[in-house]
Amino acid sequence: MQKIFSRQWQRILYTGCLQVVLCLFTVSYGSPRDVASMSRNHPMPSDQPADRAISGIVSDETGAGLPGVSVLMKGTQRGTVTDKDGAYRLTVADGAVTITFSFVGYVSQDVAVSNQTVVNVTLKPETKSLDEIVVVGYGTARKKDLTGAVTSVTAKDFNKGNFTSPDQLIQGKVSGVQILNNSGQPGGAATVKIRGNSAITGSGQPLYVVDGVPLDNRSARPGLNANGLGNTPGGNPLNFLNPADIASIDVLKDASATAIYGSRAAYGVVIINTKRGQSGQAKVDVGLNTGVSTIFRKIDVLNADQYREAIKYYGVSPLNDRGGNVDAFDAILRKGMQQNYTIAVSGGNESGKYRISAGYLNQEGIINKTGFKKYTANFSGNLKFLESKKLGLDMNVNSSQYIEDIAAITNDAGSNGSLIGHALQWNPTDSLRKANGSLNIKAGAVINPLAMSELYNDQSKVTTILASISPYFKFTDWLEYRMLYSINYSAGGRRASIHQDININATQGRGWASIGNSELSTQQFTHTLNFNKDILPDLNLNALVGFEYMSFANKGSAMSALGPASGFGNYGLDYTNYIQYSNTTGRTVSSFVDPTSELQSYFGRAIGNYKDRYLITATLRADGSSKFGANNKYGYFPSFSAAWNISNEKFFQISTINSLKLRGGWGKTGNQEFPSGSSQARYSFTDNGGLGQTNNPNPDLKWQSDKQFNVGFDVALLNNRLSATVDYFNKTTTDLLFPSPPIQPAPPGSVIRWINLDGRIENKGLEVALEASVISKENFSWDLAANATFIKNSVSGLTAPILTGALSGPGLSGVSVEVIQNGLPINAFFTRRYLGMNESTGLATYEDAGNTFFYVGNPNPKTLLGLSTTLRYKKLSLIANMNGAFGHDIYNNTNNAVISVGLINGGRNIGLSLFKEPTKESIANPVTPSSRFLEKGDYLKMTNATLSYAIGNVGKAIRGASVYVTGQNLFVISKYTGFDPEVNVNKAINGVPSVGIDYAAYPPARTLMFGINFSL
Repeated sequence: MQKIFSRQWQRILYTGCLQVVLCLFTVSYGSPRDVASMSRNHPMPSDQPADRAISGIVSDETGAGLPGVSVLMKGTQRGTVTDKDGAYRLTVADGAVTITFSFVGYVSQDVAVSNQTVVNVTLKPETKSLDEIVVVGYGTARKKDLTGAVTSVTAKDFNKGNFTSPDQLIQGKVSGVQILNNSGQPGGAATVKIRGNSAITGSGQPLYVVDGVPLDNRSARPGLNANGLGNTPGGNPLNFLNPADIASIDVLKDASATAIYGSRAAYGVVIINTKRGQSGQAKVDVGLNTGVSTIFRKIDVLNADQYREAIKYYGVSPLNDRGGNVDAFDAILRKGMQQNYTIAVSGGNESGKYRISAGYLNQEGIINKTGFKKYTANFSGNLKFLESKKLGLDMNVNSSQYIEDIAAITNDAGSNGSLIGHALQWNPTDSLRKANGSLNIKAGAVINPLAMSELYNDQSKVTTILASISPYFKFTDWLEYRMLYSINYSAGGRRASIHQDININATQGRGWASIGNSELSTQQFTHTLNFNKDILPDLNLNALVGFEYMSFANKGSAMSALGPASGFGNYGLDYTNYIQYSNTTGRTVSSFVDPTSELQSYFGRAIGNYKDRYLITATLRADGSSKFGANNKYGYFPSFSAAWNISNEKFFQISTINSLKLRGGWGKTGNQEFPSGSSQARYSFTDNGGLGQTNNPNPDLKWQSDKQFNVGFDVALLNNRLSATVDYFNKTTTDLLFPSPPIQPAPPGSVIRWINLDGRIENKGLEVALEASVISKENFSWDLAANATFIKNSVSGLTAPILTGALSGPGLSGVSVEVIQNGLPINAFFTRRYLGMNESTGLATYEDAGNTFFYVGNPNPKTLLGLSTTLRYKKLSLIANMNGAFGHDIYNNTNNAVISVGLINGGRNIGLSLFKEPTKESIANPVTPSSRFLEKGDYLKMTNATLSYAIGNVGKAIRGASVYVTGQNLFVISKYTGFDPEVNVNKAINGVPSVGIDYAAYPPARTLMFGINFSL
């Protein structure tokens, strides 16, 4: 890697710098040829054979001037563009003329001019229609020409607020898409499911493509298994992107749309497009906001008075009453302050456009000593060369560094628990500090949460650069060649320590430290040839052929150590700064390097459009992957789809319907989300320096297959003021990838073997999306959007059940509550059926005395819902967004293990709801997993609302200013008793993901922020 940086990177950066300079020079001054060309085609007004000038201001609906608007005398080449204030001046021919005003995202307007010399115009935003452009794989298309299921969300419709990653921008915005924030930790990972759940290994996440560059869905943040505490939650692989730089997000849902990405598109494709420079004067866009976060919801545990009452009721030792009155959970909470600053400079002309942006986000967590800081700097340039402008070069560089301060909260904490568990369990009559102000650290297993918060350190730092360069040449107006080279490099470091004073058995009196590093890199070469031509008077052919090569590398190292027998000491330094003085017998050094995986692909797509009425699309991709077995090196992924634009038929005479299109398609995609080298025999070094086998080979291993058919229709009514999209889909997953353990009894040293399981997982459902411009007046407008998804999941054909959904906590080692089994939905809750509490004994009763497990619940929502509305009165606007999920269950592992009734006997706190049960539970009741701890997960959440006021222009410098107040996580309607029904803690077993389990996760925050946006 060092050689790559010393040679390849130097060449790339040197060339890139030259191109940046060339771009800026061209934009600022233009080449002599450009200037000459512009003089010929657009002579100065003084040279025009005209005798009058027209001037004015072009504004948006709020009254702010619009820079860069095209102002053209209709029927001529005579025109200009508005300046940064929205002002223009155009010399026109004498007599009556028509002037056309046009701007991207706004409805063009023709204005007839007779003798006026001043013409002011207000442009209205475009109402969404089937003519809008969306991004599909390796190209773009008009929505009315699509034959697959694709949804596009642009920046003006994004969720409002401060977000660490762009996936949160579209939560609740796209039918068929469920987005869950796995934890409230700033920068924490999210679960994204498109059209249901079908993953039995891996993450089940969609493929993300940023400006034509596919990501590998991994984060370079090193993982951490804190000694005695467990594994901490993962980070979000999209954290390196600045949401303020995102122009649009396009979601490809059905196989006819995703098959162009072949073996990586089984779970859908999300295409993220960043902002580009626009022609016109240099423009500076500035955004500033600040805010404060507080806890969204709390879990009710006993306060001091209730605890004293419970001591008497349960007859436990009166010594458990320590005489105090504390709220341990409040002690680890704080008001988290936020700051977010963005600035972007853009501009250009027909020869070159550019955009340069920078951002800074500082988001404090609501838990002490947690937070997220991110620094971003991005550049995009679009250059055109030659007088014909047929030669072009597009460049993109996204660079970032983010720093996370992480709490001692883990997915699988055992009897020692983690920070949230400590705070919930702390005896409310016991003080957190002693009389002298020192931390009250006690002997035994009960851990002071304030001490854990102050004496545990965990910080990660991830630096990423995603750079691409794409030259292209247009041989003709209908034939274009394009090449794309990209590199995505990410390096992460992490340092964590546990102080020697904390009463964790594994580290008390000694302390513990860990240092980890990791590197991820991806390189891509893509060549495409695009053909778009009317090959017959009524037949257009849009065809694409391409070749792509990608390579993926991943490596890392780590060192962890216990302190010496006397401990690390107290020198005011973190233990990671002098880890070399640790006990050598307690020191562990490790490193790894994954086999480099490679993907070589050939693909093609053809779209035929006959009379703008009948459309057909065919796609084929062949993927050759080093991950597959020797006998299955290539996978082939076809798709076919068709559409009928009924509204373009002569017989269609319904004036209120602007467009009506029927669609249908079938396709096949794959999934290769399994470890590199899984088809081969793999080895690792043993402690004595020898080799030990870790994976058995399988030359027949192949990609997981996902076949999907989709039928739907798109309709626009009432001058495009009302639009609807309806889709029915049926998705079947087969050849399931799975790490098969040795068949028992197995000889010593037997290892796993990756195989393709028999069996199928089916997701089928209906999606409905509606958008309406309910009221559209000059001073008042109301827009409304809603989407709903109804989905059903089932498993069949497996030869044996697969267990997952591990439970954690005292007395729950080796216990699971989920199964993937024939006849049930995937990840079905499968455990004892709780019948109630025996009134005389206070012990739980179960069907068949608890000896039989039953299907008791479904963690997969049957209905997803999204609601958005925008109200505008003059310059005042209100935007609100809600999302929800219904028909699913959540297993409350927190109630099961962290705040169960029996813990009061050992001096810990318990849940208020458990104490208030009509039939009181005995403290002798064992902590037994059962349907008792299943709760309905239905919820509807107000995720964000923004009230803004468009100030407009201020003085001569500030343009288009607006101020706003935004609230995030304002309220939720739900009967779930945990922190938040939007939860999905990773409780996987042997890499098989879980769904819908809640275990003492980082609680979500409610945020209120104030901000201002303006341009210069």
